[in-house]
Amino acid sequence: MASKAQTLAQAERLFAFCRNSGAQPVQTAVLQPAETLLDLYGEDIRARAYVTSDPLRGEQMLRPDFTVPVVQMHMDDGGDPARYTYMGEVFRRQERDPNRPNEYIQVGYELFGGDDPAAADAEVFALFSEMLSPFGLRAATGDIGLLLAAVQGLATTDKRKAALTRHIWRPRRFRALLERFGGRSPVPESRKRLLADLDRHGVQAVLDAAGPEIGLRSRDDVAARLAALQADAAEPPISVAQVELLEDILSLRETSLNALAHMRDIAVDMPAIAPALDRMQARLDALAAQGIDVDLLDFEASYGRTTMEYYDGFVFGFYAEGRPDLPPVASGGRYDALTRILGRGRAVPAVGGVVRPELVLTLTEETAQ
Repeated sequence: MASKAQTLAQAERLFAFCRNSGAQPVQTAVLQPAETLLDLYGEDIRARAYVTSDPLRGEQMLRPDFTVPVVQMHMDDGGDPARYTYMGEVFRRQERDPNRPNEYIQVGYELFGGDDPAAADAEVFALFSEMLSPFGLRAATGDIGLLLAAVQGLATTDKRKAALTRHIWRPRRFRALLERFGGRSPVPESRKRLLADLDRHGVQAVLDAAGPEIGLRSRDDVAARLAALQADAAEPPISVAQVELLEDILSLRETSLNALAHMRDIAVDMPAIAPALDRMQARLDALAAQGIDVDLLDFEASYGRTTMEYYDGFVFGFYAEGRPDLPPVASGGRYDALTRILGRGRAVPAVGGVVRPELVLTLTEETAQ
């Protein structure tokens, strides 16, 4: 196992590579306001981050990554376009796998602004591809924006689409919702009884019969939830054809050009994804212009759904196929929506990625053997 000094030396080399590519070096505080991250991700972030309390500043988190504070810095002070690079430690709690580190070093590269998002996506991907070229890694790509567009194209209520969108990054929950909204999972008996009581007696009568209020939710909150359940039960299921189209997209794993051609066929029946496919075509053209062999570039439509919660467009990762035990050596993607949230309504195009120096060092040592 490499020492921390060796890892830091490798990190410095990667950091220099990013600086030489035109990025301005920046740093962020190790302690970050917990409120910002909780607002973005909800209480789920507590399971993955170290939280402490400051008597003056309130709850603080040990930096779980660099992207959020760098975006906050740029939206507060930066001018577009801008390229940043950073190096430092991040901290993640590990409750299931004691072999995964809870503290490690990241080196990152972020690109803000510009008037050609496809070219920016290609620039960032090509930078990491060149950085890692000695190791023959497999590149995986995907597009969260395509999945979001497919959900928005469903012929169903806005509330159902909002629920599916909220759980794009939680595949099991997303699957359960899709099964329910598509009428393919049985309604639990308890839900049937509740809906029957609501239809027979109304929301207020059901609440009155429920007994005293217990818990943190107010009576109005519970009433609104009951009304929403009743309204959703009255809606027709999403059609079998549309559910199958969405499942076809989610299961797609092909070379990028073949995937694009297949999804063009799907777009005949789901036209909402056509603009996302046009963006994918522009990105592939830009990648080819950067020297990337798009004929061999893998595309996985569901890629990034479990680990990249703030990305909303192109996503990528680089993997050592001979070391399936290793996490991605580098990963990244587009996060325009995050800039809108942290910019309090002002948004700029943004894409970036991170690399883990200790994994690069491991591969370097294996290559030298």
